[in-house]
Amino acid sequence: MIVKDVINYLEELAPLNYAEDFDNVGLLVGDKSTKITGILVTLDTLEAVVDEAIKNNCNLIVSFHPIIFKGLKKLNGKTYVERVVIKAIQNNIAIYAMHTALDNALQGVNDIICNTLGLTNKKILLPQKGTIKKLTTYVPKNNAQQLRAALFKSGAGEIGNYANCSFNTDGLGTYMGNSNSNPTLGERDKLHTEEETQISVTFKKHLETKVLNTLFENHPYEEVAFEVTTLDNYNQTIGMGMIGELEKEVKAEDFLNFVKNKMKSSSIRHSKLINKPIKKVAVLGGSGSFAIQAAKAANADVFITSDLKYHDFFMAEDTIILADIGHYESEQYTKTFLADYLSKKITNFAVVLSMTNTNPVKYF
Repeated sequence: MIVKDVINYLEELAPLNYAEDFDNVGLLVGDKSTKITGILVTLDTLEAVVDEAIKNNCNLIVSFHPIIFKGLKKLNGKTYVERVVIKAIQNNIAIYAMHTALDNALQGVNDIICNTLGLTNKKILLPQKGTIKKLTTYVPKNNAQQLRAALFKSGAGEIGNYANCSFNTDGLGTYMGNSNSNPTLGERDKLHTEEETQISVTFKKHLETKVLNTLFENHPYEEVAFEVTTLDNYNQTIGMGMIGELEKEVKAEDFLNFVKNKMKSSSIRHSKLINKPIKKVAVLGGSGSFAIQAAKAANADVFITSDLKYHDFFMAEDTIILADIGHYESEQYTKTFLADYLSKKITNFAVVLSMTNTNPVKYF
């Protein structure tokens, strides 16, 4: 097994196309073709984690947070980031980071929090826009069914609960492209006069390369005319944060104690408790102040996140409880989830869960 094989499994769970633009995800250090000796899964990649990988004969570290976030101009070991990268390279250890790709995944960071708290009726809090694309092309009627079948097999036409979503108009008799072009069939260089069918299929954007390769491989024309457009609709299965419901309403104080215990928080910073029971809960692992308004719009009784600033708490406005449980605490179960996921996918290979506590925040 090589690094690329593991990456394929990870990107089945969380395709990198859905990571936020500001992020730095994917293979940060190493070569995809490297043969793997072992996999270490961690939340953060620190020097102690690299040492742990060396000790366990693991030459691939799967990390939630990226160790390289901003551009590195020097590698002389003056910062902890540089020391980690240098040590990893010296010991031929690859580092792969998932971060917001997993944040935006349906079965990702926020789903883990929801499951830990026993929430049901879960849905994405901030659905991502522009994740669905549409391919439109024209094909001779006799080749239409074969092309449709190939496109469906590549993943096109399956969005959400809809399968084989395609639209076609028979008998158009026109060729999409240059009006002076003469499309050719196979090796024959002759004017195409056969009646054509329009085929339009939708697909998830991370499948674009695969769908286009399928189009080129199965279309009879040497030069294929096509158009790919991005749809503006919001994807209800990809996005930041989640909202769900408790089985029964509970008092605010009791709920915060419950969260503190389940999320192993030393303390919870929160806005003023409101005089109503807690039933609807919004969550967003990591820094989530940008989603406060979305949680309020969704009528959540409480919003669980981290890294809230002083003025963020004013935004509660006596309509919601804002609860900051700590950055590390909100994401701590992610590494266990990833280790379990990879162990199920790779049953004959060593997947090691890092025992290093990487939380930089201490409580007195």
